[in-house]
Amino acid sequence: MDPYQNLPANLSDDLFAEVEQMRLKVDSAKIPQELKEKIVEMLIRLKRMAKYGGYSEEYEKIAHYVEWVASLPWFYQTEDNLDINRAAEILDKHHYGMQKVKNRILEYMSVLKLNRDKNQVARAPIMLLVGLVGTGKTTFGTAMAEAMGRAYCRIPFGGMGSALDLRGQSRLHADNEPGRVIKALRQAKSRNPIMLLDEIDRVSENARADIMGVLVELLDPGQNDRFIDHYLDYPFDLSDTLFIATCNNTRHIATAVLDRMEVIEMPSYTDEEKIVIAKQYILPRVLIDSGMADGQINIADNTWEKIVRPLGFDSGIRSLERTIRGVVYRIARLIVAGKGTQFNLDESNIKSFLPDY
Repeated sequence: MDPYQNLPANLSDDLFAEVEQMRLKVDSAKIPQELKEKIVEMLIRLKRMAKYGGYSEEYEKIAHYVEWVASLPWFYQTEDNLDINRAAEILDKHHYGMQKVKNRILEYMSVLKLNRDKNQVARAPIMLLVGLVGTGKTTFGTAMAEAMGRAYCRIPFGGMGSALDLRGQSRLHADNEPGRVIKALRQAKSRNPIMLLDEIDRVSENARADIMGVLVELLDPGQNDRFIDHYLDYPFDLSDTLFIATCNNTRHIATAVLDRMEVIEMPSYTDEEKIVIAKQYILPRVLIDSGMADGQINIADNTWEKIVRPLGFDSGIRSLERTIRGVVYRIARLIVAGKGTQFNLDESNIKSFLPDY
């Protein structure tokens, strides 16, 4: 039986066309059948409302809802690439050192491959990377996504002031939208992305308890296969999503959340490690970003220590990257001004190229 056959027949052609267009969009979308039936009931009610007023406001709500529902990856997921030798090369390309984190990722991929070969399900460990600012926590998300061939999305928790930011708000009002979890999935266009939960220790103090409660559900394999967003009002399966969380310290993270994660300490970089990172990773990238070629800047080996530590010890590499970028930009200006095409930096002239602090 066609659920639309009992609809009022005296609607204007424009109204009918609008609702019919939504119906066709729902019919062609890959969404759960139960949800399709729910939307059909909404469209039937919408057509009936056209006889008595209130149609316009309700139409906006339903049209917005249909747009969101139809755009989500309810069933689509990417195929994992579980070649651990390739993955090791990609992780090394993104990060120098950090072998403990790399080993844990490669171990998980190995277990996942063995279980896949036997058609068994392997639950992903939820890694919590703990370390000071600039130690490379966030970039492990993109590195792991590239290594496994998965989509990547990030949810920033810094300053988050309400659990509704994660969970979404009811579609009672036309301008409401889903929470950041559903928005991230829409961005990833896949139901099994690498989802980075960034800086989960930096949420607003007033909302901390509520946000931690949502995180418990989000990270619990026994619950996240039916994650409810208030706007969708329909469960979404997050069981194949691989979560990675980051924080500066665990002091402000609820015990129930910590119990669901594997805590991995991110050590500070030594000066020797920073020099290798600067030579092999940062400088080549900054040269490309600046439109310069290899060989236009040559830095003597005994000069790197002054570049790495211009102001004393720094646990991460962000200050180091800013310093190198400042050196390259000053030289770029000299090149454009016609004052040279190649520059050799050593202890005698490095101070004139370092940024002013």
